[in-house]
Amino acid sequence: MKIVVDAVKCQNHGQCAISAPANFELDADGKLQYRELFDEGNFSDIEDAIDACPLQAISLNDDAHA
Repeated sequence: MKIVVDAVKCQNHGQCAISAPANFELDADGKLQYRELFDEGNFSDIEDAIDACPLQAISLNDDAHA
């Protein structure tokens, strides 16, 4: 499973970085950086980040061929 962020929707609010700092962060310019892959132990944090995004720009892609 991979994290997918819709760059068109994302406005760098950073709520995901608060919810799941192991996978999301704002860089020095305030732009979102994220890691597509994550440990199963962080799944709850990733779900929280998805829920926290005010623009619903984050999703999970479970296509094994993606």
